[in-house]
Amino acid sequence: MLSVGVVGEMFGGPDFDFALCADRPGPVRTDLGLPLAVEHGLDRLAGADLVLALPWTGFRTSPPAAVLDALRSAHGRGATVAAHCVGTFALAAAGLLDGRRATTHWRFAALLATLHPGVALDTGALYVDEGRVVTGAGAAAGFDLCLHLLRREHGAAAANSVARDLVLPAHREGGQAQYLAAPVPEDCSDDRLSEVLSWARAHLGEPLPVETLARRALMSRRSFARRFAAATGTTPHKWLLAQRLNAAEELLETTDLPVEEVARRVGYAGAAVLREQFVRRRGVPPRAYRRAFTQRRT
Repeated sequence: MLSVGVVGEMFGGPDFDFALCADRPGPVRTDLGLPLAVEHGLDRLAGADLVLALPWTGFRTSPPAAVLDALRSAHGRGATVAAHCVGTFALAAAGLLDGRRATTHWRFAALLATLHPGVALDTGALYVDEGRVVTGAGAAAGFDLCLHLLRREHGAAAANSVARDLVLPAHREGGQAQYLAAPVPEDCSDDRLSEVLSWARAHLGEPLPVETLARRALMSRRSFARRFAAATGTTPHKWLLAQRLNAAEELLETTDLPVEEVARRVGYAGAAVLREQFVRRRGVPPRAYRRAFTQRRT
């Protein structure tokens, strides 16, 4: 039910043609014991641009042959096929993950590797993008996966808007390893760190050395760095880099500001520095990204 809620919130609005499908339409019993009315059969997948295989309780055994055929057919005709948590097992059973990097819930990674040794598992990632095959980690990582798909296909502004509506981070740094056996230190509250991060997002155009962030959190530099890593799975420097690039993407998509002004607003010394970082992340310079995004949106 959680996964149905995730994809429903992300794609169930008026901007998308969204449908739930099953190999046998009708009432489907969920993990909470509540029946879910599924109107469409597998034939509905024939026209889909995106097919999401949701987690199901019987993942230890292969799905019906008709389901596997439908997944292969969707991928074969050019659709993007994605799954998170143990939904990844369906893509693996269909052979769509052979020779590809993929992830799943850390608890079931060993089982996936045993059942499907041809999959190149990345057990630390929140999601893995292999082009037209995209996989995500467990449970709430479905939000990360769907936001990534929105960002990839419709831009940062669209993904950020949905994230704000759902009160979610637009992009979580770090992987699922941060949630395994790394308890959050008790020396300060989550609220304190959250306030510092919100303040930093609102002041990206200013110099933000770790010392400044630590001082606002009322911590030493070392304690802040340790606390930050435990809470986010990354370093303050990498987090700031991601926030600045996210903000730059949105400004490039939604404004006509010169690249030099975009760089200044997100905290870079000049357009050349932004260009270098942007090429590393997106593979194209900012002006080319803006031009390509505008053409695709049109």
